[in-house]
Amino acid sequence: MKIICIGRNYIDHANELENKIPKEPLFFLKPDSAIQPKGHPFFIPDFSNNIHYEIELVLKICKNGKNIDEKFAHKYYQEIGLGIDFTARDIQEECKKLGLPWEKAKGFDGSAQISNTFIDKNELNLKEINFKLKLNNKIVQNGNSKDMIFNFDYIVSFISRFYTLRTGDLIYTGTPSGVGKIKNGDRLIGYIENTKKLTVDIK
Repeated sequence: MKIICIGRNYIDHANELENKIPKEPLFFLKPDSAIQPKGHPFFIPDFSNNIHYEIELVLKICKNGKNIDEKFAHKYYQEIGLGIDFTARDIQEECKKLGLPWEKAKGFDGSAQISNTFIDKNELNLKEINFKLKLNNKIVQNGNSKDMIFNFDYIVSFISRFYTLRTGDLIYTGTPSGVGKIKNGDRLIGYIENTKKLTVDIK
């Protein structure tokens, strides 16, 4: 099972980190060991002083595919969930300055939070899904799928040019603006529309 993450897919988030707007999807991988056991708190790792939250809509791939035409891409995912891509921002910035890959800033243990349940896509307006993240009961991120630079079908098609997609693979589709640092004692709660989908306590 692969965890594929799309970076800089919301213009406001790219701007807040002073990154260039991509002309094609930017993606990276997390190992399956990045998935946090359900219900477990997230423990801030000792190798970073600046772990950021990033709330994202997540596609679950439902059948194998390679070189998928965009017009057929909708057949390769049926459910949509919510995830948090935890990022060691200090390590990422150091790697970027040195021109190095930044997987160690993105793929560490527990860095891929995922909702306990997914929603059938037929229950959602895929072009306008509202989602948000609360930090200690205050909304810090508020996103809508209509603001994505690259939509779900294009993402699935594009990734499949490079990687064979397999049943159970997860695609994190990008985060809106409002990312920020976590600290011990924080509680993060994520929603799709007005339905709570995940809760993460920070230790």
